[in-house]
Amino acid sequence: MTEHKFPQLKNDRILRAARGEPVDRVPVWVMRQAGRYLPEFQEVRARHDFFTVCQTSALASQVTLQPILRFDLDASIIFSDILVIPQAMGLKVEMVAGIGPVLPQPLINPSDLARLVRPNVEEALKYVGDAITLTRHKLDGKVPLIGFSGAPWTLMGYMIQGGGSSTMAKARSWLYKYPEDSHKLLQMITDVIVDYLIMQVKAGAQLLQVFESNGDYLDDTLFTNYSFKYLKQISKRVREQLKKENIPEVPMIVFPKGATMKSLEILAKDQSYEVIGLDWTIDPAEARKCLGPNVTLQGNMDPCAMYSSQDEIVDRAQKMVVKFGKDRYIANLGHGILPDTPIPSMQAFIKGVHTA
Repeated sequence: MTEHKFPQLKNDRILRAARGEPVDRVPVWVMRQAGRYLPEFQEVRARHDFFTVCQTSALASQVTLQPILRFDLDASIIFSDILVIPQAMGLKVEMVAGIGPVLPQPLINPSDLARLVRPNVEEALKYVGDAITLTRHKLDGKVPLIGFSGAPWTLMGYMIQGGGSSTMAKARSWLYKYPEDSHKLLQMITDVIVDYLIMQVKAGAQLLQVFESNGDYLDDTLFTNYSFKYLKQISKRVREQLKKENIPEVPMIVFPKGATMKSLEILAKDQSYEVIGLDWTIDPAEARKCLGPNVTLQGNMDPCAMYSSQDEIVDRAQKMVVKFGKDRYIANLGHGILPDTPIPSMQAFIKGVHTA
């Protein structure tokens, strides 16, 4: 924003690719690129609790910049967590070593919706905005900065399950037992997400990604009713509000992990999002054929392929780019980078994309 007087952007490849404009080479970034696989991140975490890093703008910015200082990436993504929204809505979230996120008082039945609050996002999540603004300045225009949020269904899953789950049975059972209350909860979460993403753009985010990380627990009917309905609303309302406030629109990415091809087609046809992220199970050629020419695709190498030899990773990345084609494409992994991924693997992956 003009009042922030950010440095001029030097590398806009990812923004051009998102909008379907020509690029000199395919842009690349990696989900969870600021994280546990980096020794410098582990040093920060040895001194600070996970959510302390998220909630301290200087630390969040420091961690966000770590992969940019080390690798030839085309985008940065602010270090935060999708569960800051349930926190802001009144639920306690703890990061437990060896387990991951735990919500000790999850939503058990619809009466628990009364425990949730509609936060003033600019106050409750100000630390994310502050980290974004600080990072934009520190990036000095080197690459764009991505802001993000979890999607409503994904956040609903954590809020009901009390953490991660291999079945999401409690959350999915709500969709059948309490359909009206499920929609009520999803709408409450959606309202907060909209405010949150707008705040991130005002703070300096140049691209937004919405993580539907639990898309694989929904069939096409459930996806349409309980995921797509709210993903579409988020995009529409964010764009409308930015326009109303005379703030330039930013491209938006949706990553529906595990969604079926039919569900992906619903998203592509609607064109609510400029970019659709694909997980590693999707064949690039089939995705291009089914999703059409009017959407940019992002993805999708298997994160476990990063344990191959460096030569094999370069070769895989090059072949991936060829399969997707260089137009309307952003290279990435098909899910977040794994904690014990070797550093040279990341270098090989980027080299493969940039030399394809």
